[in-house]
Amino acid sequence: MSTAPDADKIKIFAEKMIGVLNHSVLALMTSLGHRTGLFDAMGRLTAHATSAQIALEAKLNERYVREWLGSMVTGGVVEYDVDAHTYRLPPEHAALLTRAGTPSNMATSAQWMAVLGSAEDALVEAFAHGRGVEYGAYHRFHEVMAEESAQTVVAALHEHILPLVPGLTTRLAAGIHVLDIGCGSGRAVIALARAFPNSWFTGYDLSPEAIRVARGEAARQGLKNVRFEDRDLSALGEVAAYDLVTSFDAIHDQSQPARVLENVRAALRRGGVFLMQEIAGSSHLAGDMKHPLAPFLYGISCMHCMSVSLAYGGPGLGAMWGKERAQAMLREAGFDRITVKELPHDLINYYYVAPVA
Repeated sequence: MSTAPDADKIKIFAEKMIGVLNHSVLALMTSLGHRTGLFDAMGRLTAHATSAQIALEAKLNERYVREWLGSMVTGGVVEYDVDAHTYRLPPEHAALLTRAGTPSNMATSAQWMAVLGSAEDALVEAFAHGRGVEYGAYHRFHEVMAEESAQTVVAALHEHILPLVPGLTTRLAAGIHVLDIGCGSGRAVIALARAFPNSWFTGYDLSPEAIRVARGEAARQGLKNVRFEDRDLSALGEVAAYDLVTSFDAIHDQSQPARVLENVRAALRRGGVFLMQEIAGSSHLAGDMKHPLAPFLYGISCMHCMSVSLAYGGPGLGAMWGKERAQAMLREAGFDRITVKELPHDLINYYYVAPVA
């Protein structure tokens, strides 16, 4: 016997869906504000300003700026003086929306909405055939990933990430061999190579496009202690070659993650360490239900991380493969000492420290 839907629950859920629609478009408008430099321009204009003044500061078309401001005002992002018809980005909001606010700039993450949306047609088909979607379907993926890396990894390297491994900064200063797997456009590796000229750095990534960008930037900076190659990490084949291997948000995307972890273990020398950053999820859905960013992270996983792994014949771990499974796979790869660490400013990631005796 069917039960009639509860009218009050329908009303509550309708309000939720209205919020979803509003905030979905607000996220896209936030991405536009970041990419056009509008948030940065408003951050420089500390007082209320007209749409024309904001457009002039940002070197943009006033009509577009005015319509964008309408979304920002009604979305609670920008203040509006109804009498003077002027706008202001509060400093508290600017701290989270401008490049000056790095590493707290959340506007960079809003770019993922358009990146993921660019592959929606391919994903609709993938839901039927199950074969996944390749990297090339995602417009601006490497560009946005590089910007995110610069903010979440590079900006936090010296103060937060490197100190997770006792004595690592001293060893880097003295001179060690370092490999970064899934290096993307190489921003983290380049930052390390610049900071520690006595050490030698290697970056591997499957994407020739990303490697071209990394090589170009290293050459532009005149760095002689870093090299980049497009390599299949499942066929690494290096033994006792490195003192430190790093991986930033890369293992779950691999077509053969278990083999990659085994290859990392083989590539490390005695006394070496594997430092792995991965999304701070549980391996059980129930454990993620109170995570403040769970819908966002599961959405990115479904629309990208899981799908690209499947596209290359992988298991489709997904970004939310979780701490329990990650630790189990590290142990299976030969790491018997694993410490999982968190950083107070980073709600999204766990950091796994796995030394080799």
